[in-house]
Amino acid sequence: TAELLRREGSFYVLQFSELALAVFNEQGHMPLPPYIDRSDTAADAERYQTVFSNEPGAVAAPTAGLHFDTALLDALAKRGIETAQVTLHVGAGTFQPVRQEQIDAGQLHSERVLVDAELCAKVAETRERGGRVIAVGTTVVRCLETAAAAGELKPFSGETRLFIQAGYSFQVVDAMITNFHLPESSLLMLVCAFAGKANVLVAYDHAVKQGYRFFSYGDAMFLERSV
Repeated sequence: TAELLRREGSFYVLQFSELALAVFNEQGHMPLPPYIDRSDTAADAERYQTVFSNEPGAVAAPTAGLHFDTALLDALAKRGIETAQVTLHVGAGTFQPVRQEQIDAGQLHSERVLVDAELCAKVAETRERGGRVIAVGTTVVRCLETAAAAGELKPFSGETRLFIQAGYSFQVVDAMITNFHLPESSLLMLVCAFAGKANVLVAYDHAVKQGYRFFSYGDAMFLERSV
């Protein structure tokens, strides 16, 4: 059973009488985004999951990571491209349109973030030899920029409400891989802040004309930071 404790904006806080994760595993379904207009299937349990996920807690997959498999990661390693992992538990707010009060406050829905010392050291080493930091997905961008909020990337564990929009000064990420996002979403605002709105609109226009696939099971693009 579950007890409704309170409402927080568009969400409800419940308290379960047993371990919630066990209930989810037994009764739940793969949380496909609302724009995937079908019921989940057994294939989604594997397909809608990244190969490097290791800690339950997100309500949705970080979809840019779905383009990577073990073979691709091995190929990158053979070319001398180092990788490092962060944890960001995607919250349900990621699928909601941005509200005016969020823009005014400069804060989004809360998500849990973990950036460890090993990753920070790798980023520092990359910078020292003139390399670039490429984030796989908007979730990773939010993660790294949260950990560098004081101007320097440091280990971080906790909640983030960072809202990246036009005018934001990026501290860590040089380039990113990301899918094509919903209009009026915080994800699209982040991408426009990163690569420049005009550049992003050109990319989206090209994607539409060429029949690219959008959203979670769709195609991805490589973007470089505009400033």
